[in-house]
Amino acid sequence: METVTNFSAKLEPFLLMSKSAKGAAAAKLVMDATSAPGVFVFAELLELPNIQELANNEQHAQAFSLLQLFAYKTYQHYLQHQNALPALNQAQITKLKHLTLVSLAMESRILPYSQLLHDLQMPTIRELEDLIIDAIYLDIIRGKLDQKEQQFEVEYTMGRDVEPEKIESLLLSLRNWASTTSAVLATLDEKLAVLSSEAAAIKSSNDVYEQAYQTTLKEVLDKQKEIKAGIRAAAYPGRTGLTAAGMAERDREREREKERERERERQREEKEKDGMDIDEPSEVSKGKNRKAPQQDSGQRQQRKRNRM
Repeated sequence: METVTNFSAKLEPFLLMSKSAKGAAAAKLVMDATSAPGVFVFAELLELPNIQELANNEQHAQAFSLLQLFAYKTYQHYLQHQNALPALNQAQITKLKHLTLVSLAMESRILPYSQLLHDLQMPTIRELEDLIIDAIYLDIIRGKLDQKEQQFEVEYTMGRDVEPEKIESLLLSLRNWASTTSAVLATLDEKLAVLSSEAAAIKSSNDVYEQAYQTTLKEVLDKQKEIKAGIRAAAYPGRTGLTAAGMAERDREREREKERERERERQREEKEKDGMDIDEPSEVSKGKNRKAPQQDSGQRQQRKRNRM
């Protein structure tokens, strides 16, 4: 957009001067504009009334045809109608060749040297490459010179003025392009919708599979643990396969069981003691048979040790 603006700015002084130029002055203005450096668009100048009058002036009609040549045509067109056009100076010839290069680049991305040598009437490849390099510096075209393949690869080109009678065909081409683009976008949308649906179905299937896999894996791991625990229990009967927490709980339960056993033992001893107090003999009997209780006491202690 900036390049187009610069080209229009270069033409601006000639547009201003044309408002007061008529006849020979207008014809001279055309010669100056087509020779001026950096001026590559001419449609606005062609549309001005003072310039349009040149077409009906027999003396200056060639100047109007010359301006049309630079606006729409190529160097080959000039060679074919050279007798009906004013003679060109070197600056005009170079500019027309640059514009011809732009027209060719608009039609094809790859321009063989052989075609360019013919259409631009360049005597040598060296001079052709110099012409292309100058056009690149003028920013009317961009690309790469491929000396190995003997071709110029176009990356960008400016747009030239469009002839009025070609506007309709250009609009038709744009409509066809817009229609084709819309159809392509609609097809892409349909494809994207199908791909999204397929992706959702695949994700759902993967989630179900993953869930089943994790469940099966857990069952297998639990089974393996049970088998390993059984193997350890069989190989080491003294080991239960309990965890450290389980073993600690088991020890505490054993201690509680021992405590309950001791409590029951104390209760039995108290009951036996109470029975002995009730059956205790008189003082006389106790004096005669003093050793008997000691024997009974010894027997009780023996029984107690046996129970322990």
